[in-house]
Amino acid sequence: MIDILGKRYIFFVLSLLVIIPGLVLLVINGMPLSIDFTGGTMLEVSFDTGNLPDTASVVQLFNDLGYSDAQPQITGDNTLIVRTSFLDETARAQVLDAMEEAFEDTITVLSFDSVGPTVGQQVATRAMLAVAVAALIVIIYMTFAFRGVPNALRYGICAILAMAHDVAVVLSLMGIGAQFFGWQMDSLFLTALLTVIGFSVQDKIVVFDRIRENSNIYRRLEYETLVNHSIIQTLQRSINTQLMTVEFMLLALALFGGVTLREFAIILLVGLFSGTYSSIFIAAPALVVWENREWRTWFGRHPQQASA
Repeated sequence: MIDILGKRYIFFVLSLLVIIPGLVLLVINGMPLSIDFTGGTMLEVSFDTGNLPDTASVVQLFNDLGYSDAQPQITGDNTLIVRTSFLDETARAQVLDAMEEAFEDTITVLSFDSVGPTVGQQVATRAMLAVAVAALIVIIYMTFAFRGVPNALRYGICAILAMAHDVAVVLSLMGIGAQFFGWQMDSLFLTALLTVIGFSVQDKIVVFDRIRENSNIYRRLEYETLVNHSIIQTLQRSINTQLMTVEFMLLALALFGGVTLREFAIILLVGLFSGTYSSIFIAAPALVVWENREWRTWFGRHPQQASA
């Protein structure tokens, strides 16, 4: 039998190595919130001749118009995206006229999205509320569903801990993407994050349910052996289901879906992989750590010495 739980601390450290760098970048640089959360305007245009100006020229033009917070980005589809403070229709026309005059080209507007600051704050608040409510419902449901198993509350809490692991992985990925590729947290990011949370909880319920079933069958097995056996039984199902139904599709979308959906697809790709990984290597091992109360020996002290 594969001894997954015997290497649980290696998996814990591996997760930290993935999570910490991106979170450090978020702490240093701040959350890369888009206009969906902060309020503002995103203007996407193309130039008929295909000769896009450099970003420095665009920033200078917006500064001359009184918009000092413009963030231009040239995409791989020969288009220019500019994020700036809130623009109404009059300001939009002024900006487009100034761009055509300054860059001597005809501009086609591909999209123009404006969100007021009040709406952006409401979206951010409701997003955090949705995650908090989802976590609470998971704990209540799993405690009720596993009520026939000793310490049923642990299953819900460990599921939330593993879910927090998946959220941290997604945030770390966003921190790295914002640093090197100019990613921003927008409504699509929120959609991807909530999808990751849903898939993450589903995977953990499958693994925990097998542990519950085996608890009634293998009553004399040590808890760690029982959990390890349950993980092995669900391992093939978890990997195959995730790879065949989701990951390959998202990989194709990330590679060939275009610039607009690439960030969304990559976040989902990594987040759903993390959900499967954490079900096997984080959530179930956390149950064993809690059952054995292993934190009493983390600092080199024997439990008897700690109680002396």
